[in-house]
Parts: sequence; C-alpha cells; structure tokens
Amino acid sequence: MKILTKKRVVLALGLVLAGAATAAYLQSKKEKPIPDSLYRTAAVDNGNITQTVTATGTINPVALINVGSQVSGTVVELNADFNDHVKKGQVLLKLDPTIFDAQIRQGEASVASAAASMRLAQSNFDRNVRLVAQNYVSTLTLEQSRRELDVARANVKLAEAQLARSKADLANSVIRAPIDGVIIKRTIDLGQTVAASFNTPNLFQIARDLTKMQIDTNVSEADVGALKAGQPARFVVDAYPDREFDATMRQFRLAANVVQNVVTYNVVLDVENKQELLKPGMTAQVRLVVGSRQNVLRIPTAALRFRLSDEELEKERKKRVAANGGKPEPLPPPPADEDDLSFRSKSEAQRQFKIYKLDARNAAVPVDVKAGLSNYRYTEVVAGDLKKGDKVVTRTLAPAKTE
Repeated sequence: MKILTKKRVVLALGLVLAGAATAAYLQSKKEKPIPDSLYRTAAVDNGNITQTVTATGTINPVALINVGSQVSGTVVELNADFNDHVKKGQVLLKLDPTIFDAQIRQGEASVASAAASMRLAQSNFDRNVRLVAQNYVSTLTLEQSRRELDVARANVKLAEAQLARSKADLANSVIRAPIDGVIIKRTIDLGQTVAASFNTPNLFQIARDLTKMQIDTNVSEADVGALKAGQPARFVVDAYPDREFDATMRQFRLAANVVQNVVTYNVVLDVENKQELLKPGMTAQVRLVVGSRQNVLRIPTAALRFRLSDEELEKERKKRVAANGGKPEPLPPPPADEDDLSFRSKSEAQRQFKIYKLDARNAAVPVDVKAGLSNYRYTEVVAGDLKKGDKVVTRTLAPAKTE
C-alpha cells in the first residue's frame, strides 16, 4: 500500500515538472509586444486620379473693338455711355463740324478756280493750234500752251482731291459703332477736345457679345506638353467663390513670354456666359484636365516626399537587425549602369521614387515604386511592392510629451 502511494507521488511530481518546463518553454518562445507606430500613415487603395494644370488668367470678351477718331475736334454731341447696347452704324458722338465745313467751302472754291484756269488754258491752246496752221506763231508757242493746259487739268484734279478729303474729314467727325455690341469703356466726355495729330485716340471699347467670353492665361513651359485643343477645364472667380464654371481650351499660342528667365505660353479658353455672370477683366483660377485614370492603385502624394532622417534610418536598421535575430542586413544591389546620354533613362528615373511602408512590427521599410499619373492629392502606382491595404508613411509623428 505504501509502495503504491509513493509511485503516485512520484508521478504527480513528474507531471508538475513537465508542466513547468512546458510553460517555461512557451514563455521563452512568446513574441515580444508590437511597438506603437512612430509615423502617420495612409492605406494604399484603388480609386480615380485626375491630373490638372493650374493657371491664373483674365476673362475677356471674344471680340473687343477699340473705336477711335481719325480727325481732331471738340465733342459737341455724345450719344453713348457705359453698358449701352449699340447697333452697327449707330452714332456714338459728333465733333464740331465748323472747321470741316469751312474746309469744304475752301475746297469748292479751289475747284472752281482751277476749272476757270483750265478753260483759259484750253482756249489759248485751241487758238494757238489755228495760228500754227496759218504760220502766225511758232511750234514752240503751241507746246508751251499745251503744257499750260496740262498743268491746269492737273490743278483741277488736285483741287477735287482736296475737296474729297475735306468731305471725308467731315464724315469722320461723326463716330459710329463698327459692330453690334456693348460699350464697356468710354474715355471721352462732352466738350472734350479730341487730338488725333500723332496717334488715334481710343474713345470707346465695344464688346461684340458678352454671352461668349474667353480666358487669356499663361501656362508654364513645363506643362505645355500635356495641353491639347478641346481639353475641358474648370475655373472659379472671386465674385462667385462657391461656384465652378466650365471652359474649353481653344488655342495654344506659340509666342513665348519670357519674364525674368521664366518662360510661359498664352493659352486661350472658351467660356459660355449665357447668364452674363462673368464680367470682362475678372481674374479666373483655372484647372485644365490633362489626364484621368479610373480605378487604379494609388497612394497619397505626400508619401513621395517623405524621407527618414539619418537618426531614424539607424533606428530602423537596428529594429530590422533585432527582428532577424541579430543577423546583419544584406547589402543592397548595386545600381544599374545608365547611359548618361540617354534622355529617356533620365525621364524614367524621374518617375522612380523610394517610399516607406510599415511592416508587421510597425517598422518603416523602404519600397521602390514607379509613379504614373499624379496630382496634389494622389499618385498612381505603376510598379512596386505594394498592394491594396498596405500602410505607407506620409510623415513622422511628434514625440509624446513626458510629464
């Protein structure tokens, strides 16, 4: 009986020791707790990306006509004002016709005098023709009378031309609208003197149709390669900050603008303005849609700009070494040889980025990716060790304050 009891005690002690050994083994194999992440991250997902080119431009009428004057004078009649709708041929203003009427009367008198001189020269020439036939005068006298007749005829034509010019000046003293439109600018007042001696003064600006406008904007030379006629655009103006308007690119002008070594090109966009909410001279913030991708793998664009500091790189290296049981990290492969003369290689290299994603232990692991379409918010991932749901690092979190 005593022997049986001793066997049971020994068996029980063996079981207890075995359990303790098993517990100690499992405890030694238990993984360490995952540390908290030191970075702000965003998940890789699928979605749409639209790439745009932004620019600032000015809204102008499609057709803007400057109305001037070819003659000088004092305004005696003003029939148009700002915002007036005018028809083609409508009288806008009249200059004082007194001087022009006097010039016309002077021209008419000159024509009459030249005509009288021509009649006298014609009579002398006809008489000399008869006298030469009778040998009473010499041939030289006949030639002189013929010359006097030619001069008289020329003087008549000169006087008639001067009279026609005086009549044209009188007609030009009445300023008429050259097109149907709206007067958006007036620089003349009643009683003011118009001086057109050296250049043509601009008296009015007339817009043909305010329901059709255009945006004149400058685009950087780095963005013009993606622009094509007919591309859609959206823009906003300060007068309606909560509303977006549609536009369409109509023309890319080849003349370059260079300001302080910065090259830009003028791009013209068509705008429908049926409600006439947009006014000439407004500033437009334009977004031209130059590319679009649907349901692609994308990451935040901020992840492309994130870089670890030297201290953070050393900490991450030590974490990976510790996770590998103290084994040193393998050396990275040497960079591939590139042809320095290859512009294509350089272009493709500009689309290669090194980003960081979190592994299972919240450590930042570098990943090489090739970027596709991009905007200020998202970037398309064309190639790289990324999949939907991975967490990519966008910035470093500030260290927690200790009390």
